[in-house]
Amino acid sequence: MACDLILVLDAPSPRDLAPVLRQLQGTVRWVKVGLEMFTACGPDAVREIADYGFNVFLDLKLHDIPNTVAKAVASAARLPIGMLTVHTSGGREMMQWAAKSAHEHAPHLLLLGVTVLTSMSAAGLAETGVAASPEQQVVRLGRLATDSGLRGLVCSPLEIAPLRSALPPDIALVTPGIRPRDARGDDQTRIMTPGDAARTGATFIVVGRPIFQAPDPAAAARAILAELSTA
Repeated sequence: MACDLILVLDAPSPRDLAPVLRQLQGTVRWVKVGLEMFTACGPDAVREIADYGFNVFLDLKLHDIPNTVAKAVASAARLPIGMLTVHTSGGREMMQWAAKSAHEHAPHLLLLGVTVLTSMSAAGLAETGVAASPEQQVVRLGRLATDSGLRGLVCSPLEIAPLRSALPPDIALVTPGIRPRDARGDDQTRIMTPGDAARTGATFIVVGRPIFQAPDPAAAARAILAELSTA
């Protein structure tokens, strides 16, 4: 299975990124709209990004009672998006309701379960009462998510291999925490290079700052895509 690139849009508004987005048209297919932009601009941000010709991954990490999450999925499904996230820690019933809502309102929508945030270490998990290691917790939540009807997961690249061993091969794995060899890790603790993530079994890799902070963002994106294609 080929691995593709998702570009993170870390800004309050699409207009803040317009010059770079125009440079990246035709190079990057997928972009991620997260909480910062969605909170600032709402659904209009998604529509504006889609109008540039990008496929949109809406990363809202929904986590609430089952009925509320199901209704939120139905609302999001009316937007031009291809992926949407829920928190797997919301439990089986919440994920089942979310999956049913997605199937009814947007069968094409890839509903992704967020397992353990890439900023979380074993010590951070322990502070929340989880005695398992990040890998153990990711696999546990990954099994629960797929049993509940989700067709994809968000995980750190260090958990790709265990998940590939534990889950059906058609489950999509979306992996943040990707950094080229010469980039800083920033606030993510479980990281990997693009090529290593692709070889390990990632379906999508998520990259932001190494592209936007590059002198030539389009060239940086092309270099990552080339690394993926040869992995």
